[in-house]
Amino acid sequence: MKILGIGNAIVDVLCKVSDKFLVENSLTKSTMKLIDENEFKKLISLLKIEETVSGGSVANSIVGLSQLGNKVGFLGKVSDDNLGKKYEQGLKKENVNYLYNKKKEDIPTGSCLILITPDSERTMCTFLGTAGKISAQDVSEDVIKNSEMIFLEGYLWDKGGPKKAFDKAIQCSKKTAMTLSDVFCVERHKTDFLDLVKNSLDIIFANEQEITSLINAKSFDEVIAFSKQLKKNIIITRGEKGSVNIFKENLIECDAKRNLNIKDLTGAGDLFAAGYLHGLINNLSIKESLIKGTELSSKIIQKIGARI
Repeated sequence: MKILGIGNAIVDVLCKVSDKFLVENSLTKSTMKLIDENEFKKLISLLKIEETVSGGSVANSIVGLSQLGNKVGFLGKVSDDNLGKKYEQGLKKENVNYLYNKKKEDIPTGSCLILITPDSERTMCTFLGTAGKISAQDVSEDVIKNSEMIFLEGYLWDKGGPKKAFDKAIQCSKKTAMTLSDVFCVERHKTDFLDLVKNSLDIIFANEQEITSLINAKSFDEVIAFSKQLKKNIIITRGEKGSVNIFKENLIECDAKRNLNIKDLTGAGDLFAAGYLHGLINNLSIKESLIKGTELSSKIIQKIGARI
């Protein structure tokens, strides 16, 4: 297997909303908020569902990689309930090897309400459910050793069980990639994320806001200087400014695509990572990998959802 993704197994529930809806429910546009089961039930009762998808950030990337013809797998915790069954079926339909043996859990399968405003921005309310309860026991050493690379997400990281699952996965892996996921995650776990970036990861995906927050940078030049010092493979997306790859001390840039009919920014970073990793495992150059990432993210933002 080329890449094993380890992340939150979350059923995405896509809904269109007005800006007023966000204000009325005390939600901050373009952020991800963790909610409990009661708040999830309250919000979903007010919404019209457009679509449900087997989601989660790294799961979206893994599906993208599968669609490009790569042999990939995913490990994420669900319960043996209706949403858990849908989740597994959804990934199998995309030819992703789903490598978690589900059982009935006390907590239901996780869900994420993706609220899309008329400006195409997405605001996420995530009920992690059992996804956030992943532990070292859920991570098979053999599965990791049979993968050329693992791909982790910042959304999944937390103290306790998830940290132990990460530690085990990183220890057993041949190569480790991770996305910082969200500035909210970076702020919450800054010290731990910085330690991972400096000492445990080989490949790091971040947007400009996330990596700036991680190192408390005052300018993008500071970000570049920090990245060069690390001597790792760091990929930074910058929205309309395109993307930058700092590999060891080399800096490679790629322009963003222009004049797109943007409908929904869900999955833009996830599919960028899929395109880039596709290039990497198929021996494309860094520039070609950035172009592939840009191509996939440009496609995905011109439709609703995170599936090409």
